[in-house]
Amino acid sequence: MTHRGIGNLAAAQVERFAVRPDSRVVQYAAPSFDAAVSETCIALLSGATLVLPIGGGLLLGDELARFLTEHRISHATIPPVALTGLDPAAVPTGMTLTVAGEACSAELAGTWSRGRRMINAYGPTETTVCATMSEPLSGAVSPPIGTPIANARAYVLDPRLSPVPAGVVGELYVSGINLARGYLG
Repeated sequence: MTHRGIGNLAAAQVERFAVRPDSRVVQYAAPSFDAAVSETCIALLSGATLVLPIGGGLLLGDELARFLTEHRISHATIPPVALTGLDPAAVPTGMTLTVAGEACSAELAGTWSRGRRMINAYGPTETTVCATMSEPLSGAVSPPIGTPIANARAYVLDPRLSPVPAGVVGELYVSGINLARGYLG
């Protein structure tokens, strides 16, 4: 990954997630996971507070809900599977909740988007963590992966690398300054 790609990612996410200097961003991902780059950069490069769980280890269920509440977390990126073990009523409303790392169902988005700004982020590690982001979710439909972040492009191509028409199955190709070095074309 390049510094330019990381800066581009941070700028795009700060804008989409509405991170401000008074925001409190949890570093939920382990430091060895690519999402930790996003969490760290959006907090520190926007003047927000990065909140680290003490003692390491993954917070789940009631322990995660208590942590989010006690530390007044305003922004969290949490995989959908971790949300299934949480009581939405025990997690603060008004926060920005980003789901990433796996597909999020319409039912889960419908439950968790009530009273929260919920965004679906998608991207393999090779795209500097995130290639696309959705608009805020409502749960009315299956959450889309959204549109490419600034300075990135996404193409759905057939086996001959030709664009497919809308609605036709193909492979997703991503390009732009976020793409890790070493990927020709």
